[in-house]
Amino acid sequence: MLSTAVLVVMGQVQNVNKGNEAADMFNDPSNRDRNTISAAEAGWWKESLVGQEQRIRKWKEASFGMFVHWGIYSQYGNIWKGKKGGGYAEHLMRVMQIPRREYLDSAARFNPEKFNAEEWVMFAKNAGMKYFIITAKHHDGFAMYPSLYASAYSTKSTAFKRDPMAELVKACRKHGLLFGFYYSHAFDWEDPNAPGNDWDYNNPGGDRLLGGANWFDNHPEWLPKAKRYVDEKAIPQIQELIHKYQPDLLWFDTPHKLPLSENLRILKAIRDADPRIVVNGRLARTEDRNYGDYLNTADRPEEFYPVSNGAYWEAIPTTNDSYGYSSTDMNHKPTAHFIQLLAKAKAMGGNILLNIGPKGDGSFDEPDVAILKGMGLWMTKNKESVMGVDPSPLPRQQWGVITKNKSTLYLHVFNRPKGEQLTVGGLTAGIKSISLLPSKKSIKGYKSDAIGLHIPLDQIATDAADEVIVVQLKQDIAAPESNDLIYVDAQVTENRLLSFYAKQYGNPMKFGDGKRDRYYVSGWKNRNQYLGWNINVLEPAQFNVSVRYVKDVGNTGGDMVLKIGGKAFDLQQVDEEIRLDSDK
Repeated sequence: MLSTAVLVVMGQVQNVNKGNEAADMFNDPSNRDRNTISAAEAGWWKESLVGQEQRIRKWKEASFGMFVHWGIYSQYGNIWKGKKGGGYAEHLMRVMQIPRREYLDSAARFNPEKFNAEEWVMFAKNAGMKYFIITAKHHDGFAMYPSLYASAYSTKSTAFKRDPMAELVKACRKHGLLFGFYYSHAFDWEDPNAPGNDWDYNNPGGDRLLGGANWFDNHPEWLPKAKRYVDEKAIPQIQELIHKYQPDLLWFDTPHKLPLSENLRILKAIRDADPRIVVNGRLARTEDRNYGDYLNTADRPEEFYPVSNGAYWEAIPTTNDSYGYSSTDMNHKPTAHFIQLLAKAKAMGGNILLNIGPKGDGSFDEPDVAILKGMGLWMTKNKESVMGVDPSPLPRQQWGVITKNKSTLYLHVFNRPKGEQLTVGGLTAGIKSISLLPSKKSIKGYKSDAIGLHIPLDQIATDAADEVIVVQLKQDIAAPESNDLIYVDAQVTENRLLSFYAKQYGNPMKFGDGKRDRYYVSGWKNRNQYLGWNINVLEPAQFNVSVRYVKDVGNTGGDMVLKIGGKAFDLQQVDEEIRLDSDK
């Protein structure tokens, strides 16, 4: 029963990391790209799909990995000559517009005396991680290994001299972790031919947007210069990494800085060098097609929008708000946040690649160590609920999420209900047993009815992060043809109906990127478009209904109508709080 509806107006969220990440990391293919696309789809790319399932299985089974952003920038902690940088610390060179020569001079002082590859890999392994990806070259163009194709702009020119990539791959092989490299293929602030550096050179792709965002379409005469960078540095270094270290994975970024034809050339060079390598989705893609092996979320996601059934995807959260080490960023999320994020991803069929930004001396920041140790403690007792599992076919629940391994369900309880029982709405299959995963303690007194399974709460321990309950079914359950139902539980403090999980009517809308307060849909342009949630209220109750939205910056208008149970509430005054009373 609806008692009170409250409309809450939310102001537009400012992006404090403007310039760090594009809204759309893909290419709109032009006529120039057509021949390259046709050749790929009829030839080498089509052939690469034959082995894709086998190639990606190892990455999918790994489930949980460590992402490491570490470079020359790490020794500054996002402070340059006493001034704080902005946004991501690994973007210090761009944000502070450090001249190439001065940045190279600073590299000579890089000497991470506390770097210990064994320690880094054990941090990952002890946290329950199964793969490890590190920046071999970020946007600053500096190779974190002794490269033959940029000797001055590589670890050869540092006081450190050693090859940290070789030491890390050795440690990963020793401890059974998959190993991979991040490589910035399209954005390079060192190379005079590459997109990005518009303070030393008049190059496109930087903050000045010389030639526009799609500079290669507006100024095709500039493209030969960028092709020289691809031919003389990007492809040679990528092939060098493949032949020298035999990575399992390659991770790319910012594909929109180059045209699709160049990105496809790079992907072809990888497939020619080693067709077994798993490649992420930020190398070569259009809005409709991903030429890599799996999709990536936006940076720093906190919620995930649905992907098509069976699609491979990976989320890339970071411990605070920066990927590289930032001494000024104290916004570390609690360990519980990442435990729940991992469970949410696995409940939707995705992987988590959690980023750590080591310091310039090679040590991990204390808050990062605390998060990793907290993850490890939880994983020690609960690993089977997030590793080697699939999404559950059951409807969404308000107390948490559900993962599945054949006839075993894992209930991840984030929001413990206030009443006497936890209800799994829609679970009417036969139950063999129920137990707590950490303690293995059996739960008695549960019951089933037409609504679902009811588990007594007095036998369930309280884990502030994620208490996992194991439900052993008498037989496996299949997914229904349509599974858009969401259960609403009055005993849960807050029932959230995210726009990500609504059914869209009319012209399709786009999803927000999933960052904090950005899990919305956009492109709502006419009255024929609307969102609907198919809900099942577990028991009659009174609810306060709060509608949160982001107002468009443009001078746009429109009406908002909320319909619940067949009754419509016309919400016209969107700039102030509105209360509606109803007896239905």
